[in-house]
Amino acid sequence: MVQTKQPAIDLSLNAAHLSLTDHVIMKGNEIFEKYGPKIGWSELQKIIVDKECVRYPLDIVFDSVALENDEIAYPSAKGDLPEDGFTLYIHPYFSLDPTRIPAIALYQLVLINYGTFASPGDAEAFGAAALGIDIEAYYAQLCEIADEISTKHFVDEPVLPEVAHQGCSSGGSCGCSH
Repeated sequence: MVQTKQPAIDLSLNAAHLSLTDHVIMKGNEIFEKYGPKIGWSELQKIIVDKECVRYPLDIVFDSVALENDEIAYPSAKGDLPEDGFTLYIHPYFSLDPTRIPAIALYQLVLINYGTFASPGDAEAFGAAALGIDIEAYYAQLCEIADEISTKHFVDEPVLPEVAHQGCSSGGSCGCSH
């Protein structure tokens, strides 16, 4: 009997992560095939109770109590075990337009299903596959959504010391107040 040497199995963390990325894309594609091509609020409700899509019980709540400043959504564990379920807190602003909620929720489902081992890139790949769109387009969509509640533009500009205006003789003829 001739023994053939088996190829070495790559058990590195990088290989495991690549495997997870491939898996989340596959699961996203399955969601698209089963619930797409247009995933809206009613399809999302079916997805979150489908154990092939969401491994643990999940409730969606429109409340910002668990959200950090400028955060659009956050999944919070209901107990010590994932089997206890999760509450997905979504900023209440988005309850006014349910067409954007699936994009928000799909991103968070990766963290619910796979925990902190999943990366933001995994979440983007999963959400894009589930919606049947390009990853860059999905990322841009999420950025636009997040910008709607961002408070970063309210941060005061640094105050610069007043400098005498060179364009007039302090008479304000150029439109300045000097």
